[in-house]
Parts: sequence; structure tokens; C-alpha cells
Amino acid sequence: MTIGGRDPAIQFLYALSQALSASTLYGPEHPARQRAIKLAFETLRILQSHEDTPSFSFLGPDVIYGYEALRDLRDWDWSNKLATVGIQRIEVVADITVQEFEIFIDEVHSRLSAGARDQAIPIASAVPTADRSMQSAIRYGPIGIQGEPREKKGGKGAAPDLPFTLQEEAEAIRFIHAEVAERGTVPMLEAESIIRSLSVALHADGRLLIPLLRMKAFDQYTTTHSINVALLAMSLAEALGHSPRDIRMLGVAGLLHDLGKVRVPVEILTKPGSLSPEEREILERHPADGARIILNSDAKLSLPAAVSFEHHIMINGGGYPRRHFARDCHYASTLVHVCDVFDALHTDRPYRAAWPAAKSLHYIERRAEREFEPTIAAAFIAMMRKNERAVYRIDESASVIPPEQEPEPMPVEMPA
Repeated sequence: MTIGGRDPAIQFLYALSQALSASTLYGPEHPARQRAIKLAFETLRILQSHEDTPSFSFLGPDVIYGYEALRDLRDWDWSNKLATVGIQRIEVVADITVQEFEIFIDEVHSRLSAGARDQAIPIASAVPTADRSMQSAIRYGPIGIQGEPREKKGGKGAAPDLPFTLQEEAEAIRFIHAEVAERGTVPMLEAESIIRSLSVALHADGRLLIPLLRMKAFDQYTTTHSINVALLAMSLAEALGHSPRDIRMLGVAGLLHDLGKVRVPVEILTKPGSLSPEEREILERHPADGARIILNSDAKLSLPAAVSFEHHIMINGGGYPRRHFARDCHYASTLVHVCDVFDALHTDRPYRAAWPAAKSLHYIERRAEREFEPTIAAAFIAMMRKNERAVYRIDESASVIPPEQEPEPMPVEMPA
């Protein structure tokens, strides 16, 4: 529904920006400022009549309302202004009075005036009162890792009701792989769109939720694995305190890290037994092939290309492709490598059943300083253990499977 020819969500954001601008130009009691705040409050109440708990995310040039991008607000100046001072998300979760709304305007204006950059402040209350229900009326801050996902009725262990299934994202990555196979170039608009969508999916209700896809069949492994590694890489980058821009870039690198597998025959990728030397040679070409495809698409994509080339190289020099001269891998490659190995171990493969998350994390822990950069490995393990109830698998029917309900895999010996 639109109001005066404009979507109510867009109308509220424009009114919000006018109230913030008026707060810069005029004193607290100036009539122009009071009118702007009252108008913004009224547009918020109209928006709440259509959406009980409206939420906005500001991701670079994009404004996300709920789980959809507001195309009319792409490159809206205020999106970057708010994100720069640590306000990447605004949530209105209860009714609020005009006086409380004015406090919110004052606090956001103060943040903007201070010009603080990349503040690592949790989603905060706009109402400084001891009443917690009032404190949660309107919340704002960075998109951040905040506790556990909201649960369904039924208590702990119940799967959450998700407003997304990641099926569209899976279709989009399949389209990207098909385009690469046919044309040899990466459609980056689609890749960036997937990352924006995954960024929003990770923070349902302002809290961390890692919705990992569970593949239908082995020939879908590359699709689901690409999305899962992107989700894990973005979660880890955020846990490490990286900027929103870097988080998205690491998400792109995770999404494209296995792109070279489009040139590996599916019968090799899905072979249940050991690969022959010739098949192994073909498989081990995919990091270099992926890097070449990415750079040929856009020379500016040097970071995703480096990650594609290096994501199978261990910090002790093992893995592949083999290099003539020893050198350290890029930081982004070491980050994606941990996420890549975890999802590979935690997923059914043609030659073995999936490992439980605890066993997969133990493997990473044991091989830190040999295969994995120890600081990155420790941060990943800490993140996954702290948020173990935030990790869910979405199966082929788009239903959500909590970790406790995942089928126990067949026993597999821990590799050396």
C-alpha cells in the first residue's frame, strides 16, 4: 500500500532524514524541528498500522526493509551516513510515544554529530528507562551477533519460524554457475544481490542466525556449499570486528571460492570412491581455474580471485595448488579456508557421511597451526560454540532442522 503515491516505509525514511536534518539546523525547541519530528513520528505510526514490527537494514548503498531491498532508495545518502556511525539497523518492536521518538532522534543526531566511525555498539534502546519493555520499543545499532534466534512456541530446541528459505539464493548461485560455464564470466550483480540477501538472513530479529542449506543430492553440493561458506565467512568476519564493507567482500569471496568447479566433470565431483591420479589432477585445477575466471571477469576482483586460488592451501605450505616459492596466503584466504573445511566436513559427501558439528570443530582445533591460521581457527571455533543453537540446516522441503534433531551420521575415523 502507498500513501500519497509513496510506499509507507519509504515515506518514513524520508521523514526521518528530514527530522535529523532539522535537528542539525535548528535548536531543540525550534518549531521547524518540532514539526519535522512530529511528521516523522506520524509516518512511523502509519507504517506500524501496516507492519507491526518494521525493521530497516542499511547495507552500503542498499536499504533493506524487512527482507526486501527498497529499489527506490538505492544510493540514498542517509544509508551510508547512518551505517558510518554504527547504525546499520533500526527496529521498531513496540508502540512508542512522540516524546520517546524525540529521544531516539536526539540520540541518533548526537551519533551523527560526533562522526564516530565503525562503532561496535550492540543494537541499543532509544529509551533510557528501567522498564525493559519500553527499552525495546525502538532499537538501533550495527547489524551484530546478538545471542540466540527467536524460538517457536515449544521452548528450547524448537526450530524458528523463518521468513526465508534460501531457495531463491540457491537458484541464483546455480544461475551464476551456469553463466560461468557457458560464457566464462561472473555475473557480479547477481553475486552481490545474493550477499545482500544473506546478510539480512543472518540477522533475523537483530540476532545471529546461520541458516545453512542442506543439499538434496550430491550434484547440488557446489551450490549449497558456496552459500554456506559465504554465510559462515560473513559471520566469522563480523565476529572478528570487520567493517560492513569488508564483511560483504569476504562474503563474495566465500560465495565464489569454488567457482572453478564448474569445469570439473560432475562424475568426478560425485564419485563415491577414491579418485584416480588423473581425476585428482583435474579436481586440483579448480582453484587456479576459479581465480582465472574471476580475474577475466573483472580485474578489480583481486581479493575473491586470491581466495579462489588459495583456499586449499594450508598455512604449513601443504594442500594445493603447489607453489614454487613459499609465501603466506592472504588473510581472507585463511578465513574462508576454515569455513570451507567446516562445511565440507559437516555435509554428506559421496564418500562419507556428514560429521557432527562438534567433531568438525575438534578437527579444526587439532589442526590449527598446521592447516589453519590459529587466530582465525580459534575465533571460528569460539563463534560456533557460543552460538551453536543459532546454526540450523534448511532441508530440501525448506523446513528448518535444529542441530539437536539432525540425524546422527555413521562413525568415521578422525584423520591424522
